[in-house]
Amino acid sequence: MSIRAKTLDLERFLPYRLDILAESVSRSLSRIYKDKYGLGVPEWRVLAHLGQYAPITAKAIGVHSRMHKTKVSRAVAALEELGLLARSGNDEDRREELLSLTGKGQAAYDDLAPRAADFARHLLDDLSATERRVLEHTIDRLLKRLERNSWPASIRES
Repeated sequence: MSIRAKTLDLERFLPYRLDILAESVSRSLSRIYKDKYGLGVPEWRVLAHLGQYAPITAKAIGVHSRMHKTKVSRAVAALEELGLLARSGNDEDRREELLSLTGKGQAAYDDLAPRAADFARHLLDDLSATERRVLEHTIDRLLKRLERNSWPASIRES
């Protein structure tokens, strides 16, 4: 008689559900920027960071967005090829370049940012103001918990 490990109920398993939610939101949002500007998700995320924080380094974008440096690098190259991004020297660290939007990149951001904000508002339309605050608070707490990375040994051990 074998002892079967307790199985996961994927329909209730929070990491799975969050992944499905994130992927669905990302895919729906991508319709706003993909067709008109030819951007994928990583390019959009870099463009959005540049629109809010430029000038900024690729490394800083990776840290803030939690994107792998290779993915950031490829997105930067794609945005540069599309004429949406410019590089300049960084006087504080000559090994890094500062990234910013070109005029064309700023126009794309100015077009996309309000549409993305409208998308986010529309996504939450079915939630009450209280539910929205609770959702924001819950997301913040979960992110802080993940940053602490303090898991019991029973989870860490293989």
